Amino acid sequence: MDQLFPISDYIVFLTTSSALYGIFALGLNLQWGVTGLTNFGVVAFMTLGAYTTALLTIKGFPIIFAVLVGAIFSAILGLGIGLSTLRLGEDYLAIVTIGVSELIRLIVNNEEWLTGGTFGVKNYPLPLDFEANLFTKFILLIVLTLLAIYAELLLWNSLSQQWRQYQRIQGKSVKQRKPLNLIIWGVITTSFIILVYVPGTVAIYNYTYKAGLMVLALLTLAIIYTGLELLVHSPWGRILKAIREDENIATALGKNILFYKLQSFMLGGAISGIAGSFFAWQLTTIYPKSSEPLLTFNAWIIVVLGGAGSNAGVILGAIIFWAYDSITRFILPQLGMLSQSQAGAFRVMVIGLILMILMVWRPQGILGKKEELTLGK
Repeated sequence: MDQLFPISDYIVFLTTSSALYGIFALGLNLQWGVTGLTNFGVVAFMTLGAYTTALLTIKGFPIIFAVLVGAIFSAILGLGIGLSTLRLGEDYLAIVTIGVSELIRLIVNNEEWLTGGTFGVKNYPLPLDFEANLFTKFILLIVLTLLAIYAELLLWNSLSQQWRQYQRIQGKSVKQRKPLNLIIWGVITTSFIILVYVPGTVAIYNYTYKAGLMVLALLTLAIIYTGLELLVHSPWGRILKAIREDENIATALGKNILFYKLQSFMLGGAISGIAGSFFAWQLTTIYPKSSEPLLTFNAWIIVVLGGAGSNAGVILGAIIFWAYDSITRFILPQLGMLSQSQAGAFRVMVIGLILMILMVWRPQGILGKKEELTLGK
C-alpha cells in the first residue's frame, strides 16, 4: 500500500498536466482548428494569465478574481494583436504572434519591479491548499466520480456519432469493422479514465494540495470543453468554420469577418490565460524560463495529433502527448545508451518523426475530419 502512494502522486501529476495542456490546446484549436487563425505565440497568453494570477493573489485579491482578470488581460492581448493584423492576412498574424510572444518573455525576464525578473514570482496563494477533513474529501471524491461518469458518457456519445457517420459514408448494407481511430480513441480514453480514477481516489484519501488541483483542473477542463462544444456547433461556430473555409462566402452572406475573427482570437486567448493560472499553480513558482517557446510547440503537437477542429481530438492529443512523455522519460534512461541531454533531444526528434508520419498517413489527425483540415490552406 505504501508503494501505491508515489505512483498515485505521479498519476496525479500526469492527470493535472494533461488537463492543463488540454485547456491550453483547446484555446489554440478554437483559433486555428475552427477559425483558421495561425497563432505561433500562444505561450504569450498563457504567460500573461500565469503572471497576472500570481501577482494579484500576492496582493490579496481572491483567486477567482485573479483568474478572471488574467483571462481578460489575455483576451485584450488577443484584441490588440487581432486589430493590427487580421485585416492584413494570416502570414502577418503568424509573424506578429511570434514577436509578441518574445516581447512578453523579455518583459517578464527583465522587469524586476513587476515580475521579479529572473528570480520569478514565489509564495503566491494556491487554490485548495488546506488540511482537508473527511467531508471535504468526500465532496472531492463525488466530484471526481461525476467527472469520470461524464467523461465516459461523452466518450460513448462521440463514438456512436462517428460510427453512425462512418456507416452513412460506407453504406448501411456494407458490414465493416469500426475505423481504427475510433478504436484508439475508445481504448485510450477509457484506460485513462480508469487510470486516473483509482489513483485519484487514493490521492484524495491521502489529501495533498496536488490532489485538489487535479480535481479542479479536470472540472475546469470539463466546463470549458462543454462550453466550446456548444459554441462550435451553434450558428456562431458555423460562421467561424465558414470563415475558415472561404471568407468571401461569409462576406457575401453579410457577416462581419473581422468581428468574428476577433471574437474567436480573444476567446481562445482567454482560455489560454486560464490554462496559465493552472500552470502557475502546478509549478508553485513562476520563472521566465517556464514560458519557453517549446510550450507553443507542445500545444501545436496536441492539436495536430488529435485533430484540428475537434475538441475531443484535442483532449485525446493531450492524453497521448503526456503518456508518451512519461513513458519515454522512464524507458530511455534504463537503456543506458543516451545521456540525459541526448535523451531529451531524442524524445523531441521522435515527436517530429511521429508528426511527419501522421501528416502522410492521416493529415487531419486521429479524430479530425478531412473537410475541416486547415493545413495547406
